[in-house]
Parts: sequence; structure tokens; C-alpha cells
Amino acid sequence: MADGGAGIQESKGDGREENMAAWLVGIENLKIQPYHLPPLGPHDVKVRIKALGICGSDIHHFKHMRCANFIVKKPMVIGHECAGIIEEVGSEVEYLAVGDRVALEPGISCTQCDLCKDGRYNLCRQMKFFGSPPTNGSLANKVVHPASLCYKLPDNVSLEEGAMCEPLSVGVHACRRANIGPETSVLIMGAGTIGLVTLLAAHAFGAPRIVIVDVEARRLSMAKDLGADETIQVSTDIQDISEEVRKIQSAVPSSIDVTFDCVGVNKTMSTALSATRSGGKVCLIGLAQTEMTVPLTPAAAREIDVIGIFRYRNTWPLCIEFLRTGKIDVKPLITNRFGFSQEEIEEAFKTSAGGGSAIKVMFNL
Repeated sequence: MADGGAGIQESKGDGREENMAAWLVGIENLKIQPYHLPPLGPHDVKVRIKALGICGSDIHHFKHMRCANFIVKKPMVIGHECAGIIEEVGSEVEYLAVGDRVALEPGISCTQCDLCKDGRYNLCRQMKFFGSPPTNGSLANKVVHPASLCYKLPDNVSLEEGAMCEPLSVGVHACRRANIGPETSVLIMGAGTIGLVTLLAAHAFGAPRIVIVDVEARRLSMAKDLGADETIQVSTDIQDISEEVRKIQSAVPSSIDVTFDCVGVNKTMSTALSATRSGGKVCLIGLAQTEMTVPLTPAAAREIDVIGIFRYRNTWPLCIEFLRTGKIDVKPLITNRFGFSQEEIEEAFKTSAGGGSAIKVMFNL
């Protein structure tokens, strides 16, 4: 493990630094190779990436060359949770300057379809998203990106925290969709990265009581440290749902108003639908299974609303404000750090894929 230096840099014949990136070229096969950037458009900026976190979707691509219906069919630059320093600005960019530290929102929508015009650009069918095939990602020395998707960081927010705006945005978007507030008791299924950032977001939105469940005691300990009121260790056996629901409900004196399923398998969704009060909401964030068998009819009879969550929209300014004011602290989630070399990218992805004590694995470029 390194302290994060400049990484691999090669020179062109004219003395300019060659841009290098981590290319996914096969199953569990990453190579640092040259990455030729597109020309800088008038509304674009060129950003030197300084911090990038590994996401669960990156691991799916790394291990299987696919994530859900997104299939890697040719070599692709991986990564999307990132922040960096602006090195060049397009001719029409007025609100950013060379040297600005920015967090990058990784998805470029078409802006023209009905969903984009309705403000739900995260659902755009033409979305070009860093590191989601066929779009190249951002684990590179430099990237070119629309200036409108680069958000300036305050002096007291680090580049690592800026990169964490991406996973945090999932929790913020979910809390907005579920209308979390000071009168909302919350249950969170799963204490991985997304479960933990949802916990932090729910606290920031004012939720008075938050219970989180997971199969791993180590992750529940982290959740407790981050402010969970109660943690409950559960099994992977679907036959245990009834008993576990009783334990969950007894941990909330009133009732569970909203449940966030941050896993997305038969058992977690079935537990969520059973534990949530009549008239409550279940938000499905995790998408581990394409199809599930769940007790939907009893939930419908109790008027439980099931809400889907896909990525995020218009979240970076609020995430940055939460970080600036200290209302959310994401630093404890960063458990492992690596530099940008062939050896280190291999070790970093191995560490992240292995689970264990690793929560967020971060590159310092």
C-alpha cells in the first residue's frame, strides 16, 4: 500500500505527459495504459483526478465483465467516484477556473428527452456514465468532463470527501424520495457502503431513530460508531424472517415509517415489507437480484408504498453543504488507500472485492 504519489506517468516525444488510465481488459484483469482524451469542448473542463473510490458496481464489472444489464464488450476505463483539480477550461466556462478543486458528477444525460426535461435526468435512456459500458470511466490521470457537472469544493472539504459525494448522493436521493424528516423512524437493511451513507443521510435529514441490520458484526459495529440507534445481526436464512422482524420492531418504540433495502435480495426485501408499518414506505436501493419473490400482496393490503431508487439527481450541492458544515462526516468510511500503479490497482481491487474490514477503498493519484 502506498501513500498515493503521482503514479505512472510517461512522456510523449514533445515532452508532454501522457495520460494513463486503468483499463478493464478482461475478468479480474486491469492494465494501466495510455488513455487519449477527447478534445476540450467550449463547455468542458480538463480535470486531473486526485481521489477516486471503488464502488460495488466497479467490482461487478471487474469480476464478471458486467453489472446487471451493462456488459463490458471491449476494454474500458473503470471508475466513477472521483474528485480532482481543474487544469484547463473551455472557452465558454465562466464559473470555474484552473486550480479549482472539484467533485465530479459522473453521469452525462442527453438533456433533450422527456425524462430530462421533467428533471428526472438520472433515468435518461441515453445516459453516458463514467465506467458504465460502453462509456470510459475516470480512474485516470486526467479526464474531460462538462463543467456543469463539476462542483467546486470548499476549502475545508478534502478531495477524498469530494469523491465520496458520489456514494453519499445515493443516500441523499433516497432520503429525498422517501421524505425523511424529524418524525420518520428508519430501518436500513444492509450495512455496506450504501447502507452506511444512507444512515448518515437519514441522520442529516433529521430521522429521530435509525435501526440497521446486517449479517456481519464488523459492519454493524461501524454503523453503531456512525450513529445508528440500534444494530441487529441477522442470518441469511429466509426461514428466520418472522423472528427477525419481531426483533426489529421491538427496537423501535413506535413503528418503522420507512425502510431502505440497501441489498436487494428476496430475504431483505421480504423483511422490509414485513417490518414496515401499515401506510409506510419501502425504498429499494440495492439491486442485487434482477427478480425477487416477495410477499407483495400482504404489503399492498397494508398500503405500503414501494419506491425505486436509481442513482441520484441534483444532489452534489447538498452533499457538499453537509460535508462543509460537518453535518455529515464520511471520512470514517474510507478504510483503505492506494496509489496509482499497476501493482496497487490490482491490490486495491482485490481488497475491495474481498470485503472483510474494507468499506471504501480509495485511490490517491
